[in-house]
Amino acid sequence: MAVYTEVSDEELEDFVAGYDIGEVVSCKGIAEGVENSNYLLQTDCASYILTLYEKRAKPADLPFFLGLMEYLANRGLPCPTPVHARDGRALRELCGRPAAIVTLLKGMWPRRISVGHCAALGEAMADMHVKGGGFAMARPNDLSVAGWRPLFEACRERADEVKSGLADIVDRELALLERQWPTDLPSGLIHADLFPDNVFFLTDKETRRERLSGIIDFYFACNDQLAYDIAICLNAWCFEPDGSFNATKARMMLNAYRKVRPMTAAELDALPLLARGSAMRFLLTRLYDWLNTPAGAFVKRKDPLEYLGKLRFHRGVTGPGAYGIA
Repeated sequence: MAVYTEVSDEELEDFVAGYDIGEVVSCKGIAEGVENSNYLLQTDCASYILTLYEKRAKPADLPFFLGLMEYLANRGLPCPTPVHARDGRALRELCGRPAAIVTLLKGMWPRRISVGHCAALGEAMADMHVKGGGFAMARPNDLSVAGWRPLFEACRERADEVKSGLADIVDRELALLERQWPTDLPSGLIHADLFPDNVFFLTDKETRRERLSGIIDFYFACNDQLAYDIAICLNAWCFEPDGSFNATKARMMLNAYRKVRPMTAAELDALPLLARGSAMRFLLTRLYDWLNTPAGAFVKRKDPLEYLGKLRFHRGVTGPGAYGIA
């Protein structure tokens, strides 16, 4: 989430008037994330998230994202539900941008990730993979292995501004991933961006235990190999702030996942390569954003070199045992 497009009070009030959600009380920009403009919208009835889809979002993909959220929510997955306007549309236009309002989930994302968080994530991710299997629409993963080379070429000339020799490191690693990337693993609907800030938790007042309360931000969701979603989560959830890998967190996540959806031997064997690919994907998108974020944009840039360190870790992994799998 971020804010690139400013919305005036008059434009906002006219837009919200098309819904049966009450009158605007407040609307505040949300700085986290990098893709679209997001606002916390408070009316006199409830709270919502208002999203304006920016240039990287393809208009043809938006019905898929909104339809998927509604499909999963209707099947019991805790995720935002798109709000339909009086004309029946969930996707409309605001300030010259496609725009939508979705329900606000209760909870907070974990700033300090525990093994319990990782276990809850694994269970919820598997549940999402199973429930998403019946979704009729499909969308290819534009940011899988075939999309990494064009993204790198857009950054190649300036990559060494971030780190000396980075362009050569990425070029050589991409060549290997392009040669060895698996294509025959079980596939289906994946989130493709299950970072901690996209997963909410609530604390039970009596037991003081945290439970997963929702998954948000489905704007990279697509059809791909299911184990690639797991690889993304290994990178996003199982490294400590000092860059070390926590195999206990990985084991808890994978074991909880496999209780809901068993993984094949081929999927487990492919995890090291998939994790390398996941690290490459986020290194490249962060690198592109680091070099191209507009001056003055209300957005927090993310360090691409964090994922260079993770990539180097996975290059030294020879099997799933490094991820806590016996």
